[in-house]
Amino acid sequence: MTVSLARLVFPALRWRSSAGGFAHERPKIDAALAAGVGGFIIFGGNRDAVGALTRELQAQAGRPLLVGADLERGPAQQVQGLTELPSAAALGWLDDLEATSACGMITGVEARSVGINWAFGPVCDLDLEARNPIVQTRAFGADPVRVGEQAAVWIRALQDHGVQGCAKHYPGHGRTTEDSHATLPRVRASAAELQQLDGTPFEYAIRAGVGSVMSAFVAYPNWDPSGRAASFSAEILGYLRSTLNFAGLVVTDALIMAGASAAQAVPAATVGAVAAGCDALLYPNDFRSVVAALDRAVGADIPMVRADAALARYDAALAAWGGLPDQGVPDFAGHAELADGLADRATHLARGEPPTIHAPLTVSIVDDDVGGPYTVGPRDIFTRTLQDAGVAIGKRETGNGKRVVLAYAEPRSWKGRADLGARSRAALRRLVPGAQLVVLFGHPRLVSQIPGMAPILLCWHGQPLMQRAAARWVISRVRGER
Repeated sequence: MTVSLARLVFPALRWRSSAGGFAHERPKIDAALAAGVGGFIIFGGNRDAVGALTRELQAQAGRPLLVGADLERGPAQQVQGLTELPSAAALGWLDDLEATSACGMITGVEARSVGINWAFGPVCDLDLEARNPIVQTRAFGADPVRVGEQAAVWIRALQDHGVQGCAKHYPGHGRTTEDSHATLPRVRASAAELQQLDGTPFEYAIRAGVGSVMSAFVAYPNWDPSGRAASFSAEILGYLRSTLNFAGLVVTDALIMAGASAAQAVPAATVGAVAAGCDALLYPNDFRSVVAALDRAVGADIPMVRADAALARYDAALAAWGGLPDQGVPDFAGHAELADGLADRATHLARGEPPTIHAPLTVSIVDDDVGGPYTVGPRDIFTRTLQDAGVAIGKRETGNGKRVVLAYAEPRSWKGRADLGARSRAALRRLVPGAQLVVLFGHPRLVSQIPGMAPILLCWHGQPLMQRAAARWVISRVRGER
């Protein structure tokens, strides 16, 4: 074989506002393109910067590339200035396939407009385990058929607008009680149960024509007794190919995750992943060592026929998604209006009766998401939206306001738990008595962990989109000073 397997490798490029945006990634970009990688994964940036970056990457490469991003909650999940969309759980609760299809369309149109042609979504996992620290509101729900239907319409709309989808995390991450970012979770369900229940949304995704499937860094010892994670299991990936008849790209999750390196170092693990049936390797910290390990393994640990098959699938994906024409400037205003409408529909009381909100009010925040390697998003959008509407905000220190409590509790990498933490619970015990409303930006299961009898407004996720929706709900019920 004369062609390197570097095309199967996809390094990550991260925006740093304190380091000139993407400028600090220039040495990595130069080295990765010289090595012949198949593309990149984008984290962060604004609309202009990401568009400029992807154009520069394509021009410097002199060939098409696959450029991916995590876009589960719409293109603004990564790119500022694009449209935010509700979480999958909110869409699943709405149970409106047309709305979910519209979200797929918006994601495809806007991602494509900045040069992203591969969306790592939708999540096809089932929300089955209350202790799961990483799926939760990222899933459309627990019913396999409904989740499959939601995933399928999102995929069709996304791909109809020029962006390859990625059903994740095969064969299902919904039963885990641990986070594969931090360890190698093990799911004890039988192969039959996994195939018949957890696998159903992936079957829907495949029938919808999804271009790629992301395998999980999760072990299923009652399916593959070796204890290997699915990404390294020829048996589990073989079922995806031979029984589910999936012919597209099989990809790993991010190789920075502990589940990837639980059994061996990342370079050796990537050899095992390709040998088992993976065709794309996402987000290695050291792409050079991965490329070197892969090329050394061809004809030995990676049979030549397997290497050729992986390259052929990459080439097919590139032909399908790498060179599509520009679709023009998206209708950002129309997309934002649709997103706001969906957010308003998904915002609802999960406990109690609709209160009359008395102003001036004070806003207390209980943030269960502080800590970990990534900063939380802005938490001031709710209050700013109230102020912009003329709602009087009192000062806690003078006691001249009626309290509204905001509780933020999202599934986050390396957070390691699904429940509210001890500090958050203590803060809620102190703040909720006497509050006129609690706004929960999290999973509805957390309602039972909030003490007292105050009404609870469920808003699913702490993203600005849902903070604004919560504020609009409050504004419509305010009495008193404006």
